[in-house]
Amino acid sequence: MTTAVTPTVRSLELEIIGKCQARCTHCLASSGPNGTPGTMTGADWRRVIDQAADCGVKIVQFIGGEPTLHEDLPALVEHAVARGLAVEIYSNLMHVRPAMWDVFALPGVNLGTSYYSDRADEHEKIVKVRGSYKRTRANIAEAIHRGIRIRAGIVRVLPGQRVDQAEAELRTMGVQHISIDRARPFGRAAAGTAPDPSELCGHCTRGRAAVLPDGSVTGCVMSRDWPAGSVHEQPLDAILTGQRWAEIVDMVPEPVAGACTPDDSDDCDPSKTPACDPAYDIAPPPALGVNA
Repeated sequence: MTTAVTPTVRSLELEIIGKCQARCTHCLASSGPNGTPGTMTGADWRRVIDQAADCGVKIVQFIGGEPTLHEDLPALVEHAVARGLAVEIYSNLMHVRPAMWDVFALPGVNLGTSYYSDRADEHEKIVKVRGSYKRTRANIAEAIHRGIRIRAGIVRVLPGQRVDQAEAELRTMGVQHISIDRARPFGRAAAGTAPDPSELCGHCTRGRAAVLPDGSVTGCVMSRDWPAGSVHEQPLDAILTGQRWAEIVDMVPEPVAGACTPDDSDDCDPSKTPACDPAYDIAPPPALGVNA
């Protein structure tokens, strides 16, 4: 077992699939129904989880696309928990298979989602899936009813969007941890403009890293245009201590106090992982009894 590769990388985003039911115009991953599963197999993801646990990562976040569409998600979550990692699953909650509720309720597992408005027409104008507001809202209520820890991210996408009303509705439902941000110009939201690292919150590489569906390692899911290497070719710790990683750290602007709020995807709220938001008290993993 290796020692911690860097004291700043404690949260690892695992973008396990590029497919999603939604077609959000601001999606950082440009995901949708035609997205691909990527090149990472279930065995590849388990290897990355093992490497993350061995090198000092404390939290893994399963995202996409829509992570619940990945057939291996339950097994990967269980593997991460068995390795002593805290887990978050970031889902659009448009469709939850009955068995997934048991996964969401596992000790050490937390749930995240995105919400856009208290009005179905406005929410669905952003998500581009008819009926998505009703289904997401119902599944948020179900999670709260089941006692599952859940947080929500609201992204300002449309002029005059009912953001304040959406926040009020979530709080009335019982969601206590809510973040609000503007859409940032990455992925579909870039609308053809060149990616600009100054739009990053500054915590990419400082507190977290990400592994994408093709095995690329980046500072976070927003900084996919600047990969540091691939887990298909190198172990995670070798990438995080490599020269290219150091160059990316130097490229990303230093974080500004109070500005760590990027959330520009229906399926991801990267800034509010505990890597840079200590106010978010993520549930710890259970005491280890087995090693998977």
